[in-house]
Amino acid sequence: MATIEDVAREAGVSISTVSYALSGKRAISATTRQRVQDAATKLNYLPHASARMLAANRSHIFAVTAPLHPDTDHSAHMTFAMEVTKAARERDYDTLLLVHKDALEGMKRSAATSLADGIIVLDVDAHDERATLARQLSCPAVFIGIPEDTSGLVCVDLDFEAAAAMAIDRLLDAGRRSIGLISHPEETLVRESNFPLRFRHGFEQHAAERGIDIAVANPTHHRAHEAIAELLERKPDLDAIVLNTNIDVAGSVTAALAGLGRSVPGDVSVVAAGVTFSTLRFPVPFDTIPLDAHASCSAAVDMLARIVENGESPPETTLIPPTYIELGSVARTSATPVAPVTAPAT
Repeated sequence: MATIEDVAREAGVSISTVSYALSGKRAISATTRQRVQDAATKLNYLPHASARMLAANRSHIFAVTAPLHPDTDHSAHMTFAMEVTKAARERDYDTLLLVHKDALEGMKRSAATSLADGIIVLDVDAHDERATLARQLSCPAVFIGIPEDTSGLVCVDLDFEAAAAMAIDRLLDAGRRSIGLISHPEETLVRESNFPLRFRHGFEQHAAERGIDIAVANPTHHRAHEAIAELLERKPDLDAIVLNTNIDVAGSVTAALAGLGRSVPGDVSVVAAGVTFSTLRFPVPFDTIPLDAHASCSAAVDMLARIVENGESPPETTLIPPTYIELGSVARTSATPVAPVTAPAT
């Protein structure tokens, strides 16, 4: 690996001149600066990180606050952390992952010590204390997730309400009328994790707009059996299920239905909506409306970089439109095509 001494020798200048030319701390003639830069490029010389930090008055680090909870979906957690890291590297930033349960302390340290140029906030709750702190810090932050109060914050996420509506509409278009939702475990909802609440709200609201009665169940274990039994108890004619849950629960749906003598998609059509996982390896791959971690993380990192580098003020909230991936788990009923359901007149 080339050293600053190697660059000085190649350019025919002193070590201090190389330092000044690359850091911009002192005025250097354009000819000399170019000679130094050409030598550094030829030798693949990389200035010491601390020198680059001082020269730019930035650390080129984004802190990523993603605390672990007892109900954390570790697969989704690491997917988002990795996508943030990859997006940051594309913008020449490193990442510092903060997973301690005391998320506030990590954010305060990162801001107070100038350890990070900005903060990405993951695993957002509806009433997240980090939202209050972010409004007080001088260090910019971007939330991947949307708390209940977004004032003074920059947030980006999938439009979960639109995803819920898309799932219902696809099932209604297939003639399905008795629809259930399997959401996340109760402890996740009690914690007020933002996206299951937003999805459920959108699901219930759109069902009311379309004039249909729905049922909602929360799994108590890492499988769907109890939730499906609950849905069938409330809706014996159940012919469709929307899954906004974790991979373990979703992956057990086909077996749970088969144990009750029901098949997918003939008896029960299924859509997995607002999920980070693929269903391609499931016994029956489910139609999916994905929560694309790459899209939301790339957008968030790009916003944060533009705030840090250019002082830009991005929109307060950015919602990513959902997309539908058809894999054959929604089948039209044998009945004649049904006209779209409309909300009852008021």
